Amino acid sequence: MNPAQPDVQPYDALLLLSFGGPEKPEDVVPFLENVTRGRGIPRERLEQVGEHYFLFGGKSPINDQNRALIAALEKDFAEQGIDLPVYFGNRNWDPYLADTLARMTADGVQRAAVFATSAYSSWSSCRQYRENLYDAVEAVPGAPRLDKLRQYHNHPGFVDPNVDAVLAALAELPDGGERARLVFVTHSIPTAMSETSGSLDPAGQPRGAYVRQHRSTADEIARRVKEATGRAHRHDLVYCSRSGAPSTPWLEPDVNDHLEDLATDGVDSVVIAPIGFVSDHMEVIYDLDTEAMETAEKLGIRAVRAASAGVDPRFVAMVRDLVLERAAAERGESPERPVVGSMGAGPDVCGVGCCPNARGERPALCGADS
Repeated sequence: MNPAQPDVQPYDALLLLSFGGPEKPEDVVPFLENVTRGRGIPRERLEQVGEHYFLFGGKSPINDQNRALIAALEKDFAEQGIDLPVYFGNRNWDPYLADTLARMTADGVQRAAVFATSAYSSWSSCRQYRENLYDAVEAVPGAPRLDKLRQYHNHPGFVDPNVDAVLAALAELPDGGERARLVFVTHSIPTAMSETSGSLDPAGQPRGAYVRQHRSTADEIARRVKEATGRAHRHDLVYCSRSGAPSTPWLEPDVNDHLEDLATDGVDSVVIAPIGFVSDHMEVIYDLDTEAMETAEKLGIRAVRAASAGVDPRFVAMVRDLVLERAAAERGESPERPVVGSMGAGPDVCGVGCCPNARGERPALCGADS
């Protein structure tokens, strides 16, 4: 190997692991059936939820966004002299994870790093992916060994693009956003899932990690915005995309309810920043760009939505850095683990009891108790 070439050993591939989404109208209900399998949700209810997708031609943007990220990664790897093929697998739609692992196996891949398009810790945003990895490996004889890369909510490559996105959104407001409230948004989850997110292992992220991670990221972005503009903006963490039975408590406030409260308090301008998402998929383009913007307009609030990280070159470089960081650690080295904000770097391997499945224990890869 060229001494100047970044060392990705022991990895011979990168797997981009994502949620998946329908790509045409006839995919919508089958996709939602995959997502909700085992929960007993009637087909009529799924068809109602599917209306969100039909507003956009029956297609989620998430797969195209992941393909764009893969293209950007391949370009970045080539420019950096990294020979590492990038594969794409989804939990809930084509390309399905097991099919991708079968292709990787046929291609001779022995060991792959796994980058999940979810930056935070909880059952639905981390451990469920690990359970799916276990299931897919079990279904594919001779499947490669998989190492899931650490959570990256506080990595500079994720935070820096979000800071600049908020600054750009503020600049769109009439007064440069001088009085604007910063409304940081993420996906709501059941409060019980939030409270058990994180690890029982002292070396891991302790319980309650989901909210704590988001607050740390939001606080750091707000601090950096103040540093750049010379003025402090009040900021809040709110939620979107709640689903499930009304009797089950979920994280609140909902972004729309929060906008109503802000209007009552006399707030007339906001920046809505989707820090819980890495790209502009359905929760962003429907829950925020459609629903929340309609709410803001009805309330007389001037709202601008900040961009997500997407294919920002710093975010793309972050993925590369995470691969190199983990590769060095697997070789027994002590790599730097860049973070910003109030929390340290997450562990390479999820801790014991991390983000348990409320429906019962299931095996999962890439954990201390795997």
